[in-house]
Amino acid sequence: MNDSLAWLFGLEQFGIKFGLDNIFAIVARLGHPERAFRSVHIAGTNGKGSVTAMVDAALRAAGHRSARYTSPHLVELAERFVIDGHPVAQVALVAAVDHVRRAIDGLRADGGLDVQPTFFEVTTAVALELFRRAAVDVAVLEVGLGGRLDATNIVSTPQLAATAITSIAFDHQRYLGATLREIAIEKAGIIKTGVPVVVGPLEPEACAAIAAIAASRGAAVIRTDPRDCDGMAVGLAGAHQRANAAVAVRLLQLLDTGGMFVDAPAIASGLANPHWPGRLDSRRLPDGREVLLDAAHNPAGAAALASYLTDAGDRRPLVFAAMRDKDVTGMLTALLPASGHLIVTRASNARSADPEWLAERARAIAPALSIAVEPALAGALDAAWRVSPRIVVAGSIFLLGDVLKRLGGS
Repeated sequence: MNDSLAWLFGLEQFGIKFGLDNIFAIVARLGHPERAFRSVHIAGTNGKGSVTAMVDAALRAAGHRSARYTSPHLVELAERFVIDGHPVAQVALVAAVDHVRRAIDGLRADGGLDVQPTFFEVTTAVALELFRRAAVDVAVLEVGLGGRLDATNIVSTPQLAATAITSIAFDHQRYLGATLREIAIEKAGIIKTGVPVVVGPLEPEACAAIAAIAASRGAAVIRTDPRDCDGMAVGLAGAHQRANAAVAVRLLQLLDTGGMFVDAPAIASGLANPHWPGRLDSRRLPDGREVLLDAAHNPAGAAALASYLTDAGDRRPLVFAAMRDKDVTGMLTALLPASGHLIVTRASNARSADPEWLAERARAIAPALSIAVEPALAGALDAAWRVSPRIVVAGSIFLLGDVLKRLGGS
């Protein structure tokens, strides 16, 4: 691995750190790359990546030089930084990492940074620098975690064109709060004075919290309904994607009325042709076997996958892994009734839960279900394919990345 990228991945040891002090210091030393282009900022428990992909695709269809920043990546780091529909080239990525690293070294030397920045803080700074160097017109930025104290919340007026909150559900309660209201308040931290916010379907307590914050900042709240995309094809599978598409439609209409031309054909193209792998993503192998990949990494996401499988009448074997800090019981409670067989395994991530522990949780929920433990992913996939040529892999984005590496895709 390149030395600069090795340094960047080494920052993962510092884990998650909420707060904007580090990213403010870094972008100031870089000369504020976030001010070189317009931006659209998207938060939400689920759906924010899908909306980011749709909005980016529509902006490109309208003729804009658009970029998007998402996380995490599935296979290659460059997936996080997409410009004109393509992940950045390795040489450009390394150059930007080197530049940001030098800025950080200078800040650490002169006292401008008291602590080492985290991996996500640095990748966010790298994204902003890459987008400035590419002279993009607009960047669509997906929040990493929460919103209020997420590193992406460095973007602000006058460059910030619009914000969106796609959904509010339980996830990352350790960081965001134990109630929907508390989680909504954290995500509503991306709302800026006078900048309109588009919101997807929300529970009343979450909606009220967001409305109150928006009102205090003079930001119009634009509510959506799946009917907002009636008559349009949505390229991402699953009924839940129509709600995400409606958020994308209203965001794009908002950008158009704000002077960033996006006509109806471009909007339709963006909804129909986003590239967003790992979300109800069906892959066929050369020998005819199939795997359906879906992150489903929290109870709401698991429920959406279960609904899709139930509607299809498709009780496939499920290969499952999850991170220790996730609501595994909630995820399995949603998924197991729609599964014909469960094989639990481990993702190649230090936070991945022990497969035996996952199996215990599963047996408590569905004692009659056939459950196997295969700690190695290759064994888990083989065990599932012995049951059926059509399988499901879900529970963690990191697990999906492991599978795609094995399958040679992205």
